Amino acid sequence: MPRRSSAIAPDWWDYTTLEPDLIDAAARLTPRDLARLSRPGFRVVLYDSREDFYLAEALEYIDAWRMATADNPVGVCGPIGPTEQLPLVARLVNSLGLNLRHAHFWGMDEWFDAATGREVPPSHPLSFEKCDRQLCFDRIDRRLRIPETNLHFPKADTRAFRQTWDAGVRCAVMQGGQGDVKHWAFNDPLPRRGRHKDAPPAPAEYRKLATRVVELHPLTIAQNARTSGGGNISMVPTAAITVGPVETWKADKVSIWHAGNHDNPLGQRLTAYMISRRIIDSAVPMSLLADHPNVQFNYLRQGIGSCAVEMH
Repeated sequence: MPRRSSAIAPDWWDYTTLEPDLIDAAARLTPRDLARLSRPGFRVVLYDSREDFYLAEALEYIDAWRMATADNPVGVCGPIGPTEQLPLVARLVNSLGLNLRHAHFWGMDEWFDAATGREVPPSHPLSFEKCDRQLCFDRIDRRLRIPETNLHFPKADTRAFRQTWDAGVRCAVMQGGQGDVKHWAFNDPLPRRGRHKDAPPAPAEYRKLATRVVELHPLTIAQNARTSGGGNISMVPTAAITVGPVETWKADKVSIWHAGNHDNPLGQRLTAYMISRRIIDSAVPMSLLADHPNVQFNYLRQGIGSCAVEMH
């Protein structure tokens, strides 16, 4: 039986091509039901305040970096979205006097400028590298900072970045948010063309994707305009560089943070339900994490919201 056409962008795969019964089952989940989706390899944690939520996210950086030694360098792969944890990370490092000389950091993704064929420079208003530096790394005491050579930001030529994942540095945790299109980093669903015209890629095929330049789903472009650009879609690039499943499966843990600012009430439920039930479909890229051995979904309780119909 052929898959449904997307209700958002007919030339793409996305979660609207799933069976309605699956979407309806996810929409019925209460916050209490979400907590009960935990299983071995997948943990759901709910936080009651913004302070507790973002402090817990910041402490994942600290806990990882405290393990780093000359013989055992340890790193974190971190997102832009959310960003509220980043100043807290810097403040904690300074307060603890934590020397980061053996710590590493990978940026998850960066915008790609099709006109130049390169990643956007840090001078770009939406630059993720600029955001990481301004909100976190530039705020750390110079005596404690991560060496510049240990900061790994993805470039359009991905070879050097990819090699850092096989250079003897352990990624203790890969953090992320979840976008409206149910991605982590910019692992969006693929366009509905070529050999993927009638069916999205098999999960095993999608899992082979490494750091790469990606064409962005229209929903991702609209979301980033909403969350970062004041709604100005015209300023958002239509392509990006992103870590892939290959790098994701090299992380000891994948930790996804749902504050309610990025994906909506349905999306926050749908991916947790699919991962818990091991329903894997590359039209919902986040569902591939059902096969990762250590995934944690973190929810701000007030951001979970309701899937009830409300007219505004």
